[in-house]
Amino acid sequence: MNPSPSTDLNCDLEADFREVRWPLKQLTLAGLHWSAKEPALKSTPVLMLHGWLDNSLTFYRLAPGLRSIADIWALDHAGHGHSGHRPAGQSYLLADYVADLAELIETHFADHEKVDLVGHSLGGIVSLLYAAAFPEKVRKLVMIDSLGPLSKAPEEAVGQLRRGIRKRLTGSGASAVYPALETAAKLRTGGRNPLTAEVARVLLSRNMEQGADGWHWRTDSRLRHPSTMMFTEEQVMAFVRSVTAPTLLVRAEHGLLASFDRWQKRFDALENVRCLDIDGGHHCHLEGDIAPVEEGIRCFLKED
Repeated sequence: MNPSPSTDLNCDLEADFREVRWPLKQLTLAGLHWSAKEPALKSTPVLMLHGWLDNSLTFYRLAPGLRSIADIWALDHAGHGHSGHRPAGQSYLLADYVADLAELIETHFADHEKVDLVGHSLGGIVSLLYAAAFPEKVRKLVMIDSLGPLSKAPEEAVGQLRRGIRKRLTGSGASAVYPALETAAKLRTGGRNPLTAEVARVLLSRNMEQGADGWHWRTDSRLRHPSTMMFTEEQVMAFVRSVTAPTLLVRAEHGLLASFDRWQKRFDALENVRCLDIDGGHHCHLEGDIAPVEEGIRCFLKED
């Protein structure tokens, strides 16, 4: 495993991590590495996957507390953060994120029999799908306010395909330019999953870059395009039932799962699962008192 280091960290963090690059066949993924506190530690590496439109810095508060048990690697999904974008003519299907993760593990973590996966939101979805398809590769699975992909009824597939293709044909409008990073961060403090100004600034420092005329988005605008294909609930349940790794669901009482009526049925279908209820929002691993999340995940991953 030989990721290429980089020192291009565009945020004001007192960080004890380093930048990494993982070349894949079609693009290069970027990420962050927190070394295990005990250099001789030979435990299973922990791979952390962020949510939609976030990046690896979403774990900048959580990851340091997990260094006592293993090496921590947080990746930027394709199109996010410092990772490469999909080639022209392609989109961002869930299956492609799973394929990226599979190639990353096969190519750059080949000296490890298994990995532990910790995923938030989209990252949790990708982790679950990978754990279902490649159960022999996953020792433990942690999902933060996430329990499988959104699903559509079969009769909605035609309309979904039409919307996705029409958006691909029309493309995205011109990307906004901001005079300062703080201006963009202020917008991130509102919306469905608001963040504090400080946390928003940290996250956006990796999703944006400064140009001659202001701050531009690094993230691929195609990430906002509707998907051309979505799973049915029956398909989702097939993936859920195929997960064999011991699983921890961190359920935010004020997060997305709180209003998702299918989570209990999916939870009950998992073979080996426990639930950690947190009095927090969707970013309970990042905002407010994250100690219960950190302790719960650390204890779960430490168990044999």
